[in-house]
Amino acid sequence: MRDIAIQIAYIVSAGIFIMGIKMLGSATTARRGNRLSAIGMLLAVIITLFDQGIVSAGIQGYAWIAGGIALGALIGGILAKRVQMTGMPEMVALLNGFGGLASLLVAWAEYATLPVLGLLPVSGEMRFTLIVSALTVIVGGITFTGSLVAYLKLSGKMSGRPFLFAGQKAINFVVMLVLVAATVVLALALKDYSATAFYTLIGGAFLLGVLGVIPIGGGDMPVVISLLNSLSGVAASFAGFIIGNTVLIVAGCLVGASGLILTVIMCKAMNRTLGNVLFGGFGAASSGSGGGAEQGEMKAVSTEDAYYILEAARSVVVIPGYGMAVAQAQHVVKELGELLENNGAEIRYAIHPVAGRMPGHMNVLLAEADVPYEQLVEMDNINPIMPTVDVAIVIGANDVVNPAAATDPSSPIYGMPIINAHEAKTVFALKRGKGTGFSGLENKLFFMPNTRMIYGDAKATVADLVSQMKG
Repeated sequence: MRDIAIQIAYIVSAGIFIMGIKMLGSATTARRGNRLSAIGMLLAVIITLFDQGIVSAGIQGYAWIAGGIALGALIGGILAKRVQMTGMPEMVALLNGFGGLASLLVAWAEYATLPVLGLLPVSGEMRFTLIVSALTVIVGGITFTGSLVAYLKLSGKMSGRPFLFAGQKAINFVVMLVLVAATVVLALALKDYSATAFYTLIGGAFLLGVLGVIPIGGGDMPVVISLLNSLSGVAASFAGFIIGNTVLIVAGCLVGASGLILTVIMCKAMNRTLGNVLFGGFGAASSGSGGGAEQGEMKAVSTEDAYYILEAARSVVVIPGYGMAVAQAQHVVKELGELLENNGAEIRYAIHPVAGRMPGHMNVLLAEADVPYEQLVEMDNINPIMPTVDVAIVIGANDVVNPAAATDPSSPIYGMPIINAHEAKTVFALKRGKGTGFSGLENKLFFMPNTRMIYGDAKATVADLVSQMKG
């Protein structure tokens, strides 16, 4: 009876968790969904404490639990207070990594509690645990070190450009073979070699995580973050099988599946395969557009002149990029949008699936500024009307509006779907300077006759436009 009640409670917890994730799909319900998911997870933790008999373990058991909760809450609280919105991609990368590391530690702890190996016959259940433990270590270890490298690249602590060297793919292949061999040895439960195999798995997984992410260019980071998020879910699901926890299995599968779906969507949005993203070395050799030097020059315009054009505009599309996040300009952008609406213009925000440095980065920023969700338009829906748009305002975006993706076969991003900002009657490109963006590619849009550059900090530029709109 007790076991049935616990399983029912686990199912209820998983149901709450699923409902919470579903609510994350809309900006209006996302906060409630987050709280609901947290409640579901809290319920799962409480059930687990009873299920595993931890609650009855006395004051010592409570002390460990309280200490873990206090330490986690302290670290989480500090991070939540200190991390800016621009730092969210790095924070997400770290959280993915810690998720993978936690699953690895679960597998390690379970391995340490197994009876002395080599005392045959090994039961089928023990062999299953060993194999799943190996998979957990592999996926969790790759997620941990891969996420650390992603964090270092996103935070600028190491170059965002891909790092390639001779024989890199061959070394990766050898490491994968070693991991397979170590898994087989561990599954055979040979007393003299199992420990060596287990620690080889840990070292090999850590190494493969580093080798897997360092050749990936900065422009591909949103895809990598999504993939690592998926892997952290897969590792958690494996860990759930090890300890027989239903909620962990369900939650891990949900995270793994949703992350994988998002990864596929983002690859499709870039018109590239996942293999090309992981092994293509995007941006390694690019120093320009890929099609030779640009003809013409970037034409600058003052905010005063830009104001007169905006005042007469009846249709305006804002195309945000990472530059808006860096400048923290989302609030003044929303204020400018409201003023343009009051002036009779229709305002929309065009969102490219890989804009920013993590999935949904621009959606999060605009939601933070309370931009109406119905004004956010996906790339496929905004492109057909771009020729009718009076003004397109590009704020710190580069590759996602680069016409070279459609016109220059020698460009590394050729074939990647873009937002057709160049088809608008007038384009204002807000940019700090004339340099290339994070990916290192020159943007042909900036040299087109209908484009005017407005140099400077995006927040200050938009605030200046707001001031002039107010008269």
